[in-house]
Amino acid sequence: MGGGGGGEGEEKPFNFLQILCEGVIAGGAAGVVVETALYPIDTIKTRLQAARAGSQIQWKGLYSGLGGNLVGVLPASALFVGIYEPTKRKLLDMFPENLSAVAHLTAGAVGGLGASLIRVPTEGYGSFLLRDLPFDAIQFCIYEQLRIGYKLMAKRELKDPENALIGAFAGAITGAITTPLDVLKTRLMVQGQTKQYSGIVSCAKTILREEGPGAFLKGIEPRVLWIGIGGSIFFGVLEKTKSVLAERSSRKAALAEKDE
Repeated sequence: MGGGGGGEGEEKPFNFLQILCEGVIAGGAAGVVVETALYPIDTIKTRLQAARAGSQIQWKGLYSGLGGNLVGVLPASALFVGIYEPTKRKLLDMFPENLSAVAHLTAGAVGGLGASLIRVPTEGYGSFLLRDLPFDAIQFCIYEQLRIGYKLMAKRELKDPENALIGAFAGAITGAITTPLDVLKTRLMVQGQTKQYSGIVSCAKTILREEGPGAFLKGIEPRVLWIGIGGSIFFGVLEKTKSVLAERSSRKAALAEKDE
């Protein structure tokens, strides 16, 4: 799911509806592209995390369930970015420049809570709060901060490949940091009616006791790979779509001024 750098709020007047609509379109497009491209890797990662010692990993049906996922991903990504962008712009105006990371982290959390209106009915609120909300907030914060630093060094606007590269770094870092949360969520989701774990704490204690601390990093390689590539695609598509929409809005505004 990315946004612009810290100085964007000063470039043009704040138009809430326009920023929201452009965010919705860009977020939806980015979400669909990245989900379709990387769904098989996510499937493999989930199967690795769910597998117990000695069990075989199934390699068939790696695209199974993609259609159902897209039904949730499209509106969730659209709503997340649609809320994130104007919230970020407002918070950046309110916070001093040295606290931009707080603004980005908060905007990510607010966007995540908004997207939960769509995500939660399909996944369950506990699972969402456990993994997705902190992941989204952290990823967007890391992305924005890396982008700000890169722009300061480059002293210019970033090109499409640069946005994609920064998105890859942000995704990979966030994926590694949040792997233990992802393992817990996966175990809670796949336990079904057995109810082996009574909750998050019970799940963590059981895994630690029966499998050791290394189990919390299960699937970290495909997860980092998946989210790193996914971050590259998502933020690359997001920024490109946003720039195309911004150019279109500028042309419309210029034509309107001419007509007047």
